[in-house]
Amino acid sequence: MTVYRNAPEAAQSAITVSDFNFWYGDFHALTDVNLNIAKNKITAFIGPSGCGKSTFLRCMNRMNDLIEGTHIEGTMQLDGSDIYAEGVDPVDLRRRVGMIFQQPNPFPKSIYENVAFGPRLQGVTSKSDLDDIVEESLKRANLWKEVSNQLSKDGLALSGGQQQRLCIARVLAVQPDVLLMDEPCSAIDPTSVQKVEDLMVELAPEMTIIIVTHNMQQAARISDHTAFFLQEVAGEPATLIEYGQTNDIFTTPMDKRTEDYITGRFG
Repeated sequence: MTVYRNAPEAAQSAITVSDFNFWYGDFHALTDVNLNIAKNKITAFIGPSGCGKSTFLRCMNRMNDLIEGTHIEGTMQLDGSDIYAEGVDPVDLRRRVGMIFQQPNPFPKSIYENVAFGPRLQGVTSKSDLDDIVEESLKRANLWKEVSNQLSKDGLALSGGQQQRLCIARVLAVQPDVLLMDEPCSAIDPTSVQKVEDLMVELAPEMTIIIVTHNMQQAARISDHTAFFLQEVAGEPATLIEYGQTNDIFTTPMDKRTEDYITGRFG
């Protein structure tokens, strides 16, 4: 039974999930997940490794469709529309629901071409328009000051933290409604972590951000809401244990399993 504490109402939500189940082939990975992701807020998914956090995150832009044999039951709605309904274009969905991965993955192209890639696919051909989009996206990703004089430089030649912010700029260039972040700070240095966290806080008023993190301090610092996932028995499906405002989850958790996890008794 999931504990909900001051959780967002459906009317305040960007993403609404009802009775959601997910399978990898015959393996039932997630069971009976129900939650509303608040619009233009930061929501953190926490829990031990293997508890379905990243799997659930990838369900939100149908990245799991690329894995043979996966299937779902239940509903997942973005702004009131079922993203798994017949006729939904996953490519268009992934423009609206962008994703940042654990390891930075810039294209083997220049900084400029990394950011311009998405707008070009969307039909933007004007050099001046592309210039404006690249500059604005790099500024929003807090990277412009560092790279403005070297836009022809290979994106792969940047530092790890810069590469991650370049990937964020690349996503921002197509103006997503939702930004999914799968442990975006686990592979970068502490200074870059601070910059990425500051960036998330700056972006939240204009887009919905969902972050998977194993860093409890990070979740407590930057998120408005927190969802705790757990797989209690190996081989059994994971599920959502407790969900609500971050301050409530971290200061007065109502489920002992949540308390045990955030205080480091396991995980």
